[in-house]
Amino acid sequence: MTTLKITGMTCDSCATHVKEVLETVPGVQSADVSYAKGSAKLNVEVGTSPDALTAALAVLGYRATLTDAPVVPVGDGLSGKMREWLGSGDKTNGDGEKLHIAIIGSGGAAMAAALKAVEQGARVTLIERDTIGGTCVNIGCVPSKIMIRAAHIAHLRRESPFDAGIQAVVPVIQRDKLLAQQQARVDALRHAKYEGILDGNSAITVLCGEALFKNAHALTVRLAEGGEREVAFDRCLIATGASPAVPPIPGLKDIPYWTSTEALVSDTIPARLAVIGSSVVALELAQAFARLGSKVTILARRTLFFREDPVIGETVTAAFRAEGIEVMEHMQASQVDHADGEFVLTTAYGKLRADKLLVATGRSPNTRSLALDAAGVALNPQGAIVIDAGMRSSTPDIYAAGDCTDQPQFVYVAAAAGTRAAINMTGVTRP
Repeated sequence: MTTLKITGMTCDSCATHVKEVLETVPGVQSADVSYAKGSAKLNVEVGTSPDALTAALAVLGYRATLTDAPVVPVGDGLSGKMREWLGSGDKTNGDGEKLHIAIIGSGGAAMAAALKAVEQGARVTLIERDTIGGTCVNIGCVPSKIMIRAAHIAHLRRESPFDAGIQAVVPVIQRDKLLAQQQARVDALRHAKYEGILDGNSAITVLCGEALFKNAHALTVRLAEGGEREVAFDRCLIATGASPAVPPIPGLKDIPYWTSTEALVSDTIPARLAVIGSSVVALELAQAFARLGSKVTILARRTLFFREDPVIGETVTAAFRAEGIEVMEHMQASQVDHADGEFVLTTAYGKLRADKLLVATGRSPNTRSLALDAAGVALNPQGAIVIDAGMRSSTPDIYAAGDCTDQPQFVYVAAAAGTRAAINMTGVTRP
């Protein structure tokens, strides 16, 4: 029996994911994972490498350490094969020094790549111009799902299938307290899954600043503390994510509209909220605000979820209207104005007035400020980095992963791509 101490798990669902991953490691027969105890008890075959166990969890953002003796010393047999499979051992460049990989960004793709590259024997310089952790934990998946859950609880208190036997109540929404709880959870998860792991890994150097390409093997980093530093690299991964896209509606550019970022940190619930957008981010926030007390109107250029099966959009539209959310299909704003604290949207059917305006019409790759032309990195017409199946860009030693490419914008896709890029950057090419 081998026991791992695991940090970074935040719920029973995490424990389930950890169990699934551990049981895919060659040599692991079964895993019993406890979120409450922060540990995993493993039945393993003789020769299973401890490094394989901890590395498998590191890719997911968890830190694992053995609490008992190593399984066996690393040598020949299965453990030797495990070392070969993992590609462990220091990787060197042509000068005999450790292979140096620069990673721009610190989200899911960047973290997965950094940990895998270090595991493969490289040293890493990770460059972040903003907050460590990227979109998902800071301004995306984590805070939005916390807000959505709070809104769901409010909805159930107001209306549920058991109202005949449980008296419904009108909940009192204290958004400032909900926001404080939301942000505390975000801060805790960022530290557990990103900052704490980076601080504890001596092979990863973190630079706070903005990176620009000087050429195909060097970056100039404008440091947040002032000054500049040149970072030469053998390989580079671009994992800069994406930002909210803004449609070219007259008047929109110069007024204080919300993107999802501002909406998630608002400490008030507007009486009237207008939403421009018809996909996941727009609709989940629209419903959350409606359930927390806003009168919400959605302007959809076509229909809801128009890129998906039409039945999905029809069903969601019906559900929203049943909750009192106004859905205006095939509707666009031709002009947006803001005066005296009120937004006025001009449409073909008259003017729509709101206290806040949320614009959620997609996301654009964060590639424009990187000076990619200096390194010869090609972009597609949407500004996304063009990559092959191995995550390599048009420049041989520069790779990209996550939302700055044309891959699906999901954190798990980004993490998998970052891992694959790291394997390929360190010389173990995988298709």
